[in-house]
Amino acid sequence: QVQLVESGGGLVQAGGSLRLSCAASGRTSSRYNMGWFRQAPGKEREFVATILWSGGGTYYAHSVRGRFTISRDNPKNTVYLQMDSLKPEDTAIYYCAAVYVDGGSQYYTNEGRYDYWGQGTQVTVSS
Repeated sequence: QVQLVESGGGLVQAGGSLRLSCAASGRTSSRYNMGWFRQAPGKEREFVATILWSGGGTYYAHSVRGRFTISRDNPKNTVYLQMDSLKPEDTAIYYCAAVYVDGGSQYYTNEGRYDYWGQGTQVTVSS
């Protein structure tokens, strides 16, 4: 079992920045790719970004590419999402998720593939 706790959400003006953190605990010795997803009011949850278990590769949704950066600090069991040039349409609850992998370099963008989820953190971008 892995427990995930997000933090860092809040209210920011358009064009501003926020840094989300996701702290993992439990069975963190296994290999997990990590992902960030978001869900806006009245919409389905959507993929935002993912990073390989090794930190050796990242993949982003087209809507955030060039503005968001995912990273991880494995000794600290923490994943980050640096969000710059925020737009009102980025307003959503942001969720951290983990998927167990047996090594490799496969990126997972489908939420159904993820094994563990955090409770979410609210990000609100005002215009």
